[in-house]
Amino acid sequence: MTRASASERNTAPAARGVRALPGASATPLALDGLAAPVPATLVEIGVGPPIVFLHGLVGLNEHWEGVVALMHARARCLLLQIPLLDLRGEDCSIGGVTRLTTQYLRDHLREPAVLVGNSFGGHVALRVALEQPELVKGLVLAGSSGLIERSMVREVQIKPSKHWLREKIGELFYDPSHMREADLERAHKELSDRHGARAMVRLSRTARRNHLGEKIRNIHAPTLLIWGREDVVTPPSAAEAFMHLLPNARIEWFERCGHVPMLEATEGFAEALGSFVDELAGVGVEGRGR
Repeated sequence: MTRASASERNTAPAARGVRALPGASATPLALDGLAAPVPATLVEIGVGPPIVFLHGLVGLNEHWEGVVALMHARARCLLLQIPLLDLRGEDCSIGGVTRLTTQYLRDHLREPAVLVGNSFGGHVALRVALEQPELVKGLVLAGSSGLIERSMVREVQIKPSKHWLREKIGELFYDPSHMREADLERAHKELSDRHGARAMVRLSRTARRNHLGEKIRNIHAPTLLIWGREDVVTPPSAAEAFMHLLPNARIEWFERCGHVPMLEATEGFAEALGSFVDELAGVGVEGRGR
């Protein structure tokens, strides 16, 4: 299915911060890293079937705010933020982040959930579904890595200029006006620190080397792909490859939308996610949208 353009669909309420919504709570978590505890943040709001949102390599919980504002009345929304660029050692890898995420799902949530992942977060969700399928009720993948990805990390600079970062972050969007100045400032600060820059390179490289390929055929959880037609990081060919390999998937395309549809097509993203969650709760989705 093809959705309307981002500019036509992105009419969600202005993001005030998930924690500002009535009933939202923020909880610090200490996940068991291999070298030291990893301080994560969980924001929770809503009641109903659990949905766990997983951010990308330079993502934050707040990037899901618009979608969650539209979803929390019909589902229990859980936003897990792991400080990826602060990770060290074996934790600083796609396998390490998968292990930390699995630990949260197993020890804190304790029931199968729909995992919603963007980019690196989608790759983590896929690995969880492969390694611990009993924890996954369904998958929603938006611009997920795992098969095909073009990363700015190949040319990442330590202490980059803001001009270079603005250009690279702008590539995530079809319409660069959706780029947040706060994200630019944060990325500049984190990549100006050599440890943060090295962590970004390591995480990206381990993800690229972890090409899932034919293993994806072993994922039987119902899956919804949400993809921008103008995504240049994980291009439409990546979505088509996922569709070819995943045995129980369907796709929602968004026109004039890039790598972060939850920001560029917020309302349409929430609408597609809500329909998917409703299907999982009622009518089976097996074979739909193929």
